[in-house]
Amino acid sequence: MTDALTSRAAPFRMHRRRLVTPDPLLPRAVDPGTEAVVVGGGIAGISAAIVLAERGVRVTVLEANDYLGGRLGAWPEHLPDGSEQYVEHGFHAFFRHYYTWRSILRRADPDLSFLTPVDSYPVISATWPAEDLSGLPAAPPLNLLALALRSKSLSRRELTNADPDTGRALLAYDRATTVAELDNVDAATFLDGLGMTERTRSMLFEAFARSFFCNQGELSAAELVAMFHYYFLGNPEGIGFDVPNTDHATAIWHPLQRYLEQLGGSIHFGAAVSGIAPDGQGWHVDAGDVALTTRHLVLALDPGALRALIARSPVTAASAPLLAGQCESLRVAPPFAVSRIWLDRDVAPERAAFSAVSGQPNLDSVAVYSRLEEPSIQWARATGGSVIELHSYSCRLADADDAAQTMRRELAALWPETADAVVLHTHDRLEATAPAFPPGSSGTRPGVRTDARGLRLAGDYVELPYLAGLMERSAMSGVLAANDVLAELGAAAEPIMGVPQRGLLAGVPQIPRRGQRKTAPGKERLRR
Repeated sequence: MTDALTSRAAPFRMHRRRLVTPDPLLPRAVDPGTEAVVVGGGIAGISAAIVLAERGVRVTVLEANDYLGGRLGAWPEHLPDGSEQYVEHGFHAFFRHYYTWRSILRRADPDLSFLTPVDSYPVISATWPAEDLSGLPAAPPLNLLALALRSKSLSRRELTNADPDTGRALLAYDRATTVAELDNVDAATFLDGLGMTERTRSMLFEAFARSFFCNQGELSAAELVAMFHYYFLGNPEGIGFDVPNTDHATAIWHPLQRYLEQLGGSIHFGAAVSGIAPDGQGWHVDAGDVALTTRHLVLALDPGALRALIARSPVTAASAPLLAGQCESLRVAPPFAVSRIWLDRDVAPERAAFSAVSGQPNLDSVAVYSRLEEPSIQWARATGGSVIELHSYSCRLADADDAAQTMRRELAALWPETADAVVLHTHDRLEATAPAFPPGSSGTRPGVRTDARGLRLAGDYVELPYLAGLMERSAMSGVLAANDVLAELGAAAEPIMGVPQRGLLAGVPQIPRRGQRKTAPGKERLRR
């Protein structure tokens, strides 16, 4: 059930919206003996498992790795000095409008005491002065005005000379209209239409676009506009974010695992699912030594793993033709590279704990973990060194070692003090597990509910009815999958909150410029 308040974002009245409201006449608990299987122990899978377990469903989670978390996972790393630290797939920003994900996290930490605000996060470049996007007002148009007044890159002339139709598209996000107008346009072409200088585009848009694991030419402009609305123009909390004050395993996954197990759920690690098949009114799931039959199955895998599983399973054209076709068309984003580095000295004191990077071929951001999380802080204090992490969100290189060395060279051009620092230890990763959102892909991705009875999907690639991004998209998809199971069982849905689902100018007729014929309402098209 949706709330009418999702219809319009208004200036100066930016509030979170209730997207799903439980029916008060339905019971919360399900009948005793109900069970479900969740394949995948990342954000999406654990979110689904926790909601179901809270309602009395006996949940079994099958996780291929020996740790939870997916792209937010963490595992122990042994350093040459004999110490041990947890490392992760990469830095993650916990934005304050991740309402669903934060609600799941509160199950284990009601006060979210493990999160610490990041007060400053500059965009840095070897060519131009840094831009700091923190501290802006939350509501449009105040945030845009404040950005224009203080930006070192964006000039008033650029604002006034920008193509009005392209600029309006940023302020008029509406899913149906935005997809119809912009899904077949790539983000690079769309940004070309703004008419911004290379400096402004590089410092204010490039880093933002690449943070979704895609290069501008391979990202749908509709997805770019949606994410610009979600993180900036439609975000009631502002663009500030928090980070864990310790590693993800200690802060998130160990507490959530204990919580799930206290509810009667179970987790099988090292259980890579090799196939699924219809079995009467349910599903047979084969995961090596673990074989289960279930009426309710949630697949919470990354897009490549889901595509491979469906391709090798009997659930194909015969039993679920729509799902098979949608999975076949799923695209995986280019690899992302992460390099965690332990140095023999500290970086310069003025360096921010997190910096987005623009203008480098591979390096997209730098996180100084020895200024973020307690284990790294303690190691740096004891050794006089520092712990930094380099990220390439859409890496052009095919080897993890090559990517790490290249990012270190690019970092030295930005932070010269790192050029002569001795690398005491490094952990380098390169993997392709993030979803791609190429032009023309809207409507081709599978949704939470499939045409295979009893089979639901969850993950950040899933087509959702509500706007969300990155970690929140994963968590929301998991809760929506759980809600679909609960609906079948006659139980009340889990509530879901979200940002305003339409932009400031959505639905407002376009005012034609002099000499331009007015188009019919709803028929505006981006001038290209």
